[in-house]
Amino acid sequence: MPPEAPLEMPVQSLDAGRLARGRPSSSPATIGRRRALVFGTTAGLTLVAAYQLWWLLRAGGIALLEAIVLALFVPLFAWIAFSFATAVAGFVQLLRRRPSSLDIPVDGPLPALSTRTALLVPVYNEDPRRTFAGVQAVLESVVATGRGAHFECFILSDTRDPDIAAAEKGAFLALRARLGDRIGVYYRRRQDNRERKAGNIADWVRRYGGAFAHMLILDADSLMEGATLVRLAAAMERHPDLALVQTLPLVVNGNTVFARMQQFSGRVYGQVIAHGVAWWHGAEGNYWGHNAIIRTRAFAACAGLPVLQGRAPFGGSVLSHDFVEAALMRRGGWAVHMAPALAGSYEEGPPSLTDMLVRDRRWCQGNLQHALVVPARGLHWVSRSHLLVGIGHYLTAPMWAMLMLVGLAIPLQASGPFAPAGAAYAPLAYWREADPSRFLWLFALTMVLLFAPKLLGLLATLLDRRLRRACGGGWRLAAGAVLETVLAALMAPVTMYLQSRGVAEVLAGRDSGWNPQRRDDGSLPMSELLSRYGGMTLFGLGAAMAAYLVSPGLAAWMSPVIAGLVLSIPVVALTSSPGAGAWLRRRGIFATPEETAPPAILRRAAELRRGE
Repeated sequence: MPPEAPLEMPVQSLDAGRLARGRPSSSPATIGRRRALVFGTTAGLTLVAAYQLWWLLRAGGIALLEAIVLALFVPLFAWIAFSFATAVAGFVQLLRRRPSSLDIPVDGPLPALSTRTALLVPVYNEDPRRTFAGVQAVLESVVATGRGAHFECFILSDTRDPDIAAAEKGAFLALRARLGDRIGVYYRRRQDNRERKAGNIADWVRRYGGAFAHMLILDADSLMEGATLVRLAAAMERHPDLALVQTLPLVVNGNTVFARMQQFSGRVYGQVIAHGVAWWHGAEGNYWGHNAIIRTRAFAACAGLPVLQGRAPFGGSVLSHDFVEAALMRRGGWAVHMAPALAGSYEEGPPSLTDMLVRDRRWCQGNLQHALVVPARGLHWVSRSHLLVGIGHYLTAPMWAMLMLVGLAIPLQASGPFAPAGAAYAPLAYWREADPSRFLWLFALTMVLLFAPKLLGLLATLLDRRLRRACGGGWRLAAGAVLETVLAALMAPVTMYLQSRGVAEVLAGRDSGWNPQRRDDGSLPMSELLSRYGGMTLFGLGAAMAAYLVSPGLAAWMSPVIAGLVLSIPVVALTSSPGAGAWLRRRGIFATPEETAPPAILRRAAELRRGE
């Protein structure tokens, strides 16, 4: 490690603090109108839908179960209406091709730099060969820009496994020998894993942060082009009130069906959402924990995380630290932006639904923990909205499940022993009975808003000739969108069940732990598939039989959920298979530009991982 350059990083208080006065200079002049449009559209659509449902329920007065339906439906509809409004805004921005508020050039000559940036790579029990190959590809790309003197790299290890730790040290020494004196690279392994990744970065800031104007966080699976790093550092130099710029990392290197689905979704659908949120977030953006550049002084002054009061898993160290750090820096008067149009930022996704849900369980605990941060004094209201959206991401799963069950219980109650003689159990007929056209109109509106972000993303891709060709052409794009929608629908009940269980476990006090992630092969032996998903399969079969015995109409009503549960084992096995992924790749399904014509940094990282 280099000589220490200490930087004070005080722990912040959530019970005291004030939002710094004045709007950041990088905030768009029209930001108020933008937010009014997004939130006004969300509120307007939600009010219309709530009124329609109230009209359907009002006959004879609203009973308890009907009130529960209304109470669940309104926030869930607002959730999808909010996504719709954001996607429409992003779609318009993509069509207009307007520059970001930071005016970061996406091409052209690279700017000169006058400051130093540290590249921080926190690792925890990762494959050293894979991690250091990626680091070398990034550093070689930085050196190729001619700005290597302005960057240094720190691998910050929290690894506990002694064999992996020894391999890390050997990989580091080999990397340093290969790079020579072209760029500074260092390695430190912590003995105390306090506060996990957030504590690892905070420890570096307090010991070495004073020597660097900026730090850029890379995960073990992150890759960023040197030109992108230079442009980000130059943007920080141009905007003195800028604390953080979050890039949009594209998912790459997917081999399984599931991983290739994720990279296809991110490339085709994710663009409209990312441009939409950047448009209305303005200088009150969010932080995703990696592939983002941060002003070291702002981070040190504002983002020292407190220990949350109370028992675990709510109390203790902040797990999902990134949202909280962004909120605290904005409270301190700094700007936080997102730059979705800036290319050259990549990450790898989980190889299977199983791996995603293991990671998701940890995120569930961290996001629910934000309930203790939302009331913090002095936070900007948009920062609070980020925290609430993160919480809502997990609460919506049990809410959808409750809405479905109560929606089935109401017609069951109407056809029970106290119902008129001969009344049959027919959920669809029951809900249509009050006003068939209104019911169908409300159902259609919900479905349109639910699928609109995907349709807008697909349309934006089809309208971009270069991107359309790089994704295999219009027919392959459409086929990929249909297949992704079908597979996602089959996996949705499994995700809903496990996210709901995760919420219950957190509320019951069960900690998620800290497990390393698998990166390539997501396949599982049949014994483990049966162990993980056998119970869901049996539950689905039992639900199907019970529903059919009650009413064939009930079985038809529940068929989308039942199918996902019953087919969970074959669906997870298929989507976790590298062989099936390769078959789709040969046919151009789920193709992305980064797969059909990989950028130089992706090719170099792959070569290094193969030992070439």
